[in-house]
Amino acid sequence: MGGATIAAVLLIVGFVPGVAPAADATTTTSHGYSAQIRRASYGVPHITAANFASLGFGAGNVQAEDNICLIAEQVVTVDASRSRHFGADEPNVRSDLFFQKAKEDRVVERMLAGTPNGVDAPSRQARDLVRGFAAGYNNHLRKTGAANLTDPQCRAKPWVRQISALDLWRTTWANMIRSGSLGARDWIVEATPPAAGAARSTTPSTTDIATALSRVIRPAGAGRDEAAGGGDEAAGGGDEAGGGDDGGDGAPGDTGSALGSNAYGLGGEATTSGAGMLLANPHFPWDGPDRFYRMHLKIPGGYDVEGAALIGSPIVQIGHNATVGWSHTVSTAARSVLHELTLVPGDPTSYLYDGRPRKMTRRTVTVQVPTPGGGTEPVTRTLYDTLYGPVVSLPDALAWTTTTAYAMTDVNADNGRAIDGWLQMGRARTVRELKKVLDRYQFLPWVNVIAADATGEAMYGDHSVIPRVTDELAATCIPDRFKEEYASSGDAVLDGSTSACGLGTDPDAAVPGILGPAHLPVLFRTDYVTNSNDSHWLTNPEQPLTGYPRIIGPEQRPRSLRTRLGLLQVQQRIAGTDGLPGTRFSVEKLWQVQFGNRVYGGELFRDDLVALCTATPRATASNGATVDLTAACAALRGWDLRVDLDSRGSHLFTEFVRSGPIPFQDRFVVTDPVNTPRILATDDPRILTTLANAVQKLAGIPLDAPLSAVQTEPRGSEQVPIHGGPGGAGIFNAISASFTPGVGYPKIMHGSSFVMAVEFGRNGPSGRQILSYSQSANPNSPYYADQTRLYSRKGWDTIKYTEAQIAADPNLRTYRVREDERDCVNGGWRAFAQPAFRSQGACIAYFRRA
Repeated sequence: MGGATIAAVLLIVGFVPGVAPAADATTTTSHGYSAQIRRASYGVPHITAANFASLGFGAGNVQAEDNICLIAEQVVTVDASRSRHFGADEPNVRSDLFFQKAKEDRVVERMLAGTPNGVDAPSRQARDLVRGFAAGYNNHLRKTGAANLTDPQCRAKPWVRQISALDLWRTTWANMIRSGSLGARDWIVEATPPAAGAARSTTPSTTDIATALSRVIRPAGAGRDEAAGGGDEAAGGGDEAGGGDDGGDGAPGDTGSALGSNAYGLGGEATTSGAGMLLANPHFPWDGPDRFYRMHLKIPGGYDVEGAALIGSPIVQIGHNATVGWSHTVSTAARSVLHELTLVPGDPTSYLYDGRPRKMTRRTVTVQVPTPGGGTEPVTRTLYDTLYGPVVSLPDALAWTTTTAYAMTDVNADNGRAIDGWLQMGRARTVRELKKVLDRYQFLPWVNVIAADATGEAMYGDHSVIPRVTDELAATCIPDRFKEEYASSGDAVLDGSTSACGLGTDPDAAVPGILGPAHLPVLFRTDYVTNSNDSHWLTNPEQPLTGYPRIIGPEQRPRSLRTRLGLLQVQQRIAGTDGLPGTRFSVEKLWQVQFGNRVYGGELFRDDLVALCTATPRATASNGATVDLTAACAALRGWDLRVDLDSRGSHLFTEFVRSGPIPFQDRFVVTDPVNTPRILATDDPRILTTLANAVQKLAGIPLDAPLSAVQTEPRGSEQVPIHGGPGGAGIFNAISASFTPGVGYPKIMHGSSFVMAVEFGRNGPSGRQILSYSQSANPNSPYYADQTRLYSRKGWDTIKYTEAQIAADPNLRTYRVREDERDCVNGGWRAFAQPAFRSQGACIAYFRRA
């Protein structure tokens, strides 16, 4: 599609190309707010306002209406109040100590204090958006009243309060550091100087080092390459597949929730129309604060983006405008590094730096926790900081001894660029312009970007925030005992005794200490790019990306079964060899591929497994019991190799893979990475043991039951059948559920969440989208289960971006939300808490202030 056609498309949808909106058109110093809300089918709000403050006001109002309890709990967490409201268990106490220290250190306030250019500190537009969101949330709460909330989770609870913009900046900051220092929270809070004379009892093994670094640098497997094992969906891994579960589910407010994603950027050579298409398929938790929320934000002539945001965020993070769409997948890069400190003899809280002693900074932090008698009592810890960041300590491999300690640098700890970055992504008109935004802001905290545009060009980039550990720095500055683990995982421990081993500054980087754009992998293609949480290397097998610092991710290593299926699906669809009519992608075909529910592991070795268990119908499980495999063999033989609702026996195969590892007979071939390894090592005795273990676990559940009978999601008294399965089995439509003995999988924990297939045609964007767990977590909301039932039957909602698309929605409901000086009269000023007013006059003056 040529430049003239792009301009025509932009004019059709009301976007003026090449003209940045004037600052006074989208920013405001007035404290009045007004936004039009058009609720379309499934409760999706299309929000239109004259400026970013009012746009944020509309977003905050509707998100509070649909999910106020989730937002309120996020605020409780960053306010260091979880123990007080949710119980003084150890995770809550540690969370409170971590965030109380951040409050006392004024971390977020310092992040906001720089020049408001979007890089040094958030811009005026970003601040307006956040301020407006807080006001919109408060407006809904003030007018409804905590006692009248319809969600029983937080109705009349004391922890539901009006919030400030600072509260929201703190929740944003917490999301930035989730794969870094927040994930290492426990090891920071519990780091304690050794007693006099204490020393490490043994020399840690390579395995001890790998485990310790993984726990600190890769919390809950964050960003770990799937083919190396662990992370969201442990699969691949040398000559083995499967093994383990699919990541943690985490308690509310904890950091253990597993994240993953798929995404396709399809160029003109891969689509029937010749225009670009995007598939977004993040795999996120179905409950708690990491749920997505669909919304459409529009300032006429200045900003127009539809998509989804994490609940509590005022900006669309995965979505599209008139001519370009983007999605994110969790990156394999590390977000933090450790520095090994050489301590001053006789003083374990001082360390040597360039030959001179430096004292650690001590911060004594106290939080109040409830007592059984109904009062509160203080809990106090002393936390330690260095010039690199906080001290962390794990037993043995990373222990704080009399000679050595370890400090963490989290390069997202001062990342206040994200809201501006996503805002400017929404203004890009092509993937080339999108890259310029990424280069300038370098804001993506822990994700890749996959994008496509109306010209038919697609882009992949790991433009996430990554510590500046070049291969040269690693060779010089990683102590010998840590080099093997760095080569394997990319987890770095640097010599902290010398400034020569600091992270330094790339000349093209947005901020010091991170890799600049020239060091980051990027690929533009007119056929396709993909990512399914493996590293950058095999984004497109026709053009492997190599030569990048190891800290970003591995190259020329086995890919996960899910990654391999994702690539095969694109290749087969373009060639027309996937069993669907025609060649290349339309929106319909893209949706069919996404929800084809193929199980690549089954396609590879189900038949060999059936032959093995037919020949050996009895096996010994890990507990020594003899297990009859006859019924298991029959179930696997009759399975259709999919995880559709009517697929019988699929749960047996996925449980088999979960119980792995599953060894391959053949080796990975670097010149054929999509297809190797592929042959089951049927002579390995672990295979029959693993199958026996799966049969034992599924006792009381028919092995040939349809998936609809064993995998469901509760919505009130209803159990909605859910298709999909664990990515470790090679399932693109990844779904992971909790297991109940004798029942099956009655609760989805994480997996496909917001799914969007969008095409950029001559009349603007069109396509399909769905939010699998529905728009609201409130069981009394009309939007609590509607999209979940729709997901169950592989249905969809349509893209509604243009005015014509929105107007055609049969369930459209339009209303306006506002707040101004009229809310001050008749005692209304007394209901304001953020900000609070001393009188009606002060309230009116606040709204009139220019």
